[in-house]
Amino acid sequence: MGRGFYDNGYRVARMRRPWQVVLVVALARTAPRGSAEKGHAAHWTYEGEQGPAHWAALDPANAACGTGTRQSPIDIESKNAKAGDLPPLTFDYRPSPLTLIDNGHTVQATVAPGSFLEVGGQRYALQQLHFHHPSEERVNGHAFPLVVHLVHKSEAGALAVVAVLMDAGKPNPLMDTLWAHLPAAQGKEVHPQGVTVDARQLLPSPLGYYTFQGSLTTPPCTEGVTWFVLESTGQVSDREIKEFARRYPHNARPVQPLNGRAIQVTR
Repeated sequence: MGRGFYDNGYRVARMRRPWQVVLVVALARTAPRGSAEKGHAAHWTYEGEQGPAHWAALDPANAACGTGTRQSPIDIESKNAKAGDLPPLTFDYRPSPLTLIDNGHTVQATVAPGSFLEVGGQRYALQQLHFHHPSEERVNGHAFPLVVHLVHKSEAGALAVVAVLMDAGKPNPLMDTLWAHLPAAQGKEVHPQGVTVDARQLLPSPLGYYTFQGSLTTPPCTEGVTWFVLESTGQVSDREIKEFARRYPHNARPVQPLNGRAIQVTR
């Protein structure tokens, strides 16, 4: 399949097919601890001996999880963020047929080609969205009940992730659609006939944001990812939060050291 980025335990092929995410279940079967069977990524979790503190030791490919200096998520301290006239985030999202999977790490929806984020003259295609409970990103030490990560990729292969922090409040129609069609078994991708989702339903207003350089928040913790964490929060209902938490009581990587990175925020 070729060398590619990983997200939530699955490998994303590098432009073998334009804007298409190829998911490969990659579990280490009989590989000894600290290594991976050839052709299979080492299994990882959010707790215990295969949890975040041990990700780097599970597979040499995960080295950045332990040695990287621009790791995500982070705790954003607003007083230390530099305010500036940052370019606006322009979302050109379109309704997409629903493709949904519980991949063993999160609930993830793959998006059909045709939805884009534009910022500062760069265009990124939306590839997938997934959730973490509680939020991986923190603001002034505060974690939110849920966060959605909207994962984008440029033609050149650069990754950009938009994080929408979710507070308890009104039901979210996109979340209701996802929860109504969750597959019963992990690892089984479903394509409910005639069901579409529109990622615009996740976006709050206004669209001010924090931005910084970071990494994937799952193994192999690849760096070089541009993060946009929206200042405004979205809303989901208590029921929607509880339904996700029933599957994933805790699927958030701990916050990582800032290591002198600059955080910018829209003025």
